[in-house]
Amino acid sequence: MAKLYFHYSTMNAGKSTVLLQAAHNYVERGMVPYLMTAQFDNRAGNGRIASRIGIGQEADTFGTGEDLFEKIKDRLETGPCACIFIDEAQFLGEEQVWQLARAVDDLGVPIMCYGLRVDFRGLLFPGSATLLALADEMREVRTICHCGKKATMVVRQNAQGQATKEGAQVQIGGNETYVSLCRRHWREAVGR
Repeated sequence: MAKLYFHYSTMNAGKSTVLLQAAHNYVERGMVPYLMTAQFDNRAGNGRIASRIGIGQEADTFGTGEDLFEKIKDRLETGPCACIFIDEAQFLGEEQVWQLARAVDDLGVPIMCYGLRVDFRGLLFPGSATLLALADEMREVRTICHCGKKATMVVRQNAQGQATKEGAQVQIGGNETYVSLCRRHWREAVGR
């Protein structure tokens, strides 16, 4: 039975690595996965999912407002597809997550989403909030704070390395911009 999965974490927990490994497992068993990532996140190149440890894979992209049910339906009509993998799932819109749930229910294909749970302000991303509401199964990909405790929050740093408290929810960046922290150290960093 197909399910909608949400694997969530903070920055630098290895979500993309876990996604790429899971997709590789399908390939090793002779099955075909379908990989997608956010169109505007091109840090690894356009239409590419990559991990900080150096592995990567070409992927299709999804854009803001694109109908993912129709996209998946079209993909399934071209040939076998054992599982759909979606990286940067926090960038999905609420309606797109409902479309993914519909694809699981009506098309019978499992969909594994990987993304951030909260932004640098400690607020849920809309895509993540909807995935938390609709996913059949959720799994936390864990990473640690500099103190050794589990990191559940992330700060966005300015050029001087100071935590920022304001700005757009989405700003593409990596280690130079974001640091994962436990809640206590996040509160200290943002003065909360």
